[in-house]
Amino acid sequence: MTNLSEKNAVSPLRAGLLCRCPRCGQGKLYDGFFTFGQKCTYCDLDYTNFDSGDGPAVFIIMFLGFLIVGLALVVEVKFEPPLWLHLILWIPSIMGGSLGLLRPSKALMVAAQYHFNASEGKLDQ
Repeated sequence: MTNLSEKNAVSPLRAGLLCRCPRCGQGKLYDGFFTFGQKCTYCDLDYTNFDSGDGPAVFIIMFLGFLIVGLALVVEVKFEPPLWLHLILWIPSIMGGSLGLLRPSKALMVAAQYHFNASEGKLDQ
C-alpha cells in the first residue's frame, strides 16, 4: 500500500494528460494505442487492476457532438455549402477528435482512480 505523500507527489491531471504512470509520472501507461501496459517500467506499479470503463468515451461523444454539431450548423447557416463539403469537413474532425481525445481521457480516468484509491465494490464506512 502506498502512503499519502507518495500519491500526492504526482498530479493526476499531469499524469493523465501525458499518459504516464499515475504513481511516478515517468513510465508509459500504454503499450499500444489504447492498450494499457502490464506494469510501469520505472516503479513497477501493476496496471492490470485499472479500468477506465466507458466513461471517457461517453464524455468525448457528448463534447464532440456538441462542438461539431454546433460548428456544422454555423457553417450551414452562414455559407450553405453542399453536402459533400460537410462530409469532408466533419467526418475527419469527428474521427480525429475522438481518437485524439480518447487516449488521454482514459489515462486521466486511471490517474484519478489511482489518486483517489477508487476500486469496484467499495463503500466508504
